[in-house]
Amino acid sequence: MTLVVRRVLLAVLLLVALILGTWTYVMPRNWYDTFPGFGMRWVVPTGPYNEHFVKDIGSMYLALAVLTVAALWFATSDATVRMTAAVWTTFNLLHLIYHVTMLQMYEGRDRFLVVASLVIVFLVSASLLMGSRRGLSPG
Repeated sequence: MTLVVRRVLLAVLLLVALILGTWTYVMPRNWYDTFPGFGMRWVVPTGPYNEHFVKDIGSMYLALAVLTVAALWFATSDATVRMTAAVWTTFNLLHLIYHVTMLQMYEGRDRFLVVASLVIVFLVSASLLMGSRRGLSPG
């Protein structure tokens, strides 16, 4: 894996963390009512609104953003990138498993998009974890 690829993958995770973390923490009710946007509502079917839990989700994503910034800063450090990838992959896998077991609450298009979006983020984090084992090649 090249350093450029490693940084791009980390940047994707950072973007996800910053968008979801900021939206969820700053506008918890809006996130709950409208996530992921585009006329779709993926959170409402999961249960009643709870500002505490929604803000906790935002806090967790913002904490992941801090970790990911550190990994970007020290992108040449296998240990830092591996730890960041392990944290993201653990979260992404558990998040994916939960949603796969709850697909009955969504219609066909949303079922596909929920799973696809979660699989993509999982694969980004897992590829960082696996890619770091092969060694880092320059740009």
